Amino acid sequence: MAEQPPLHFVFYIAAPPEKVWEAFVSPESNRIIFMGADFQADLKPGGYMNWVGPGPDGKPVVYVRSEIVSYEPPKLLQYTFAMGQSEQPSRVTLELVPESEATQVTVTHDEWAENDGSYASCADGWPRILFRIKTLIETGKSFKPH
Repeated sequence: MAEQPPLHFVFYIAAPPEKVWEAFVSPESNRIIFMGADFQADLKPGGYMNWVGPGPDGKPVVYVRSEIVSYEPPKLLQYTFAMGQSEQPSRVTLELVPESEATQVTVTHDEWAENDGSYASCADGWPRILFRIKTLIETGKSFKPH
């Protein structure tokens, strides 16, 4: 199987970088964006970010687990990314750049293992997540993903 190409997304959000950053790292906004998932984090290099919610049996399960590689508020967040029990983490880099009346948000999701089954889910999921964050920041509301 061929190597998975990086996923790369650029969005513009009508808010300062500090407000956009907060939407990515606050438990409250993550709960809204990820349909009630509990966002657990130790926000520092070497720390973690985990999204946890009920599994099919109602017991807590980790949907996504991450280790923070770089943490430079409000401009850079880089972390490993592993869905479920996957032992093959990929890497996410979030970059925020101030514009005149907006923030440029760039997400690059790379370092995929050749057989990473979460690639297709992430390719579909990132645009939905970014639009939900944009909508939440700009209107104070969000929408169900599908």
